[in-house]
Amino acid sequence: MVTLDRKDLAKYPFLKESQSYIGTISSSLEQYLQSPGGKHAIKEASTTMQCALSFNGRELPPLPDIPPDAESITNIIASYPVSRIIVSCAQDRVLIDRLVRYQSWLVFAFLQDESSYVKRFIRKSIGLPETGTEISVTDYIPVASRMQEERWRLINRVVIRGKVRVAPLEYDEIVRERLRYVMARNLPIKVPSSICELLQPEVDNIKTEWQKHILEEFGKVEESAFPPCMQAILGAIAGQGHLTHMARFAISAFLHNIGMENTRIIELYGNVQNFDLRKTMYQVEHISGRGGTSTEYISPQCATMRTHGICIHPDSLCQKINHPLTYYKQKKREISKKNLKSTSEQKGSRQILDKAGTKKSESGGDSSNQIPSRADGGNKDEQGT
Repeated sequence: MVTLDRKDLAKYPFLKESQSYIGTISSSLEQYLQSPGGKHAIKEASTTMQCALSFNGRELPPLPDIPPDAESITNIIASYPVSRIIVSCAQDRVLIDRLVRYQSWLVFAFLQDESSYVKRFIRKSIGLPETGTEISVTDYIPVASRMQEERWRLINRVVIRGKVRVAPLEYDEIVRERLRYVMARNLPIKVPSSICELLQPEVDNIKTEWQKHILEEFGKVEESAFPPCMQAILGAIAGQGHLTHMARFAISAFLHNIGMENTRIIELYGNVQNFDLRKTMYQVEHISGRGGTSTEYISPQCATMRTHGICIHPDSLCQKINHPLTYYKQKKREISKKNLKSTSEQKGSRQILDKAGTKKSESGGDSSNQIPSRADGGNKDEQGT
């Protein structure tokens, strides 16, 4: 029998023991959210969402400090269901996915230095074997489908009698992705309108922060920075050419990743032969994580594009990168630098001309006529003729 203290409940708030603890705080959710403790929990949940929006999902997130006093720990535990309520009120699958990804990685970070008996307890609580190095195929598939490394593909695993072999060092990763699947499975939850109205300021703030995050990462959509493959696909769309399923997926995911609104993406397909608005809406919403799933898809890597024959007209920059999004970021930086340099040079030229004009004006000459003549003479001197 494992005994969990309040600090354990704060580290692993998804456990039913944590939820049971929260159930004793107040008889009414609305009453609790309006209380001083509830307001602290809302603030803590908002902080969690801020971390979730900026988390890259590639390395361990920093572990938050867990204060020793009971009141602070209670607020941390309560912030878990409050954060789930906030994203449910937002009705945005992308925000849901960002939240559960961050929270599952946070658990993964805590597990690195956790005792073996607590690890076994957590495994059991989310439907995984407490010990051993095997997991059923039916449990493995929804977990591995979210993991991009080739080693997780079922074809690359040892499967014996419906069980997938898992190395001991891989098990915490399995727990992380299983937990992400379990957390997302019941979201969004049905929330009374009165609760959503109470939390509307937090919902609006999170949506605004997410838009800022997209703009900070990619800025304004700039088609001149698109990689050749994406430009070719867009050219095929504009020319009513045939698009493979992978080409549609690649360009839709790419445009979504760089911040283009779904409605604008859908509009681009209007010229495609046999355009089906309902089907296109479904596909784009699905890719963006807003069509009934909590998965926000990333555009394929260059290797995948090559495999499907849609790596078209690669240029010199393509040789240095392995993902269309990386190309876009680097190309956009190059364009920004060129524009900045051009603006700076133009500004410098204007200052020189203005200075020269001022001197001529002071000497009583007609600066508007004399500046061009003098500039022409200067050019001839530079040519040495």
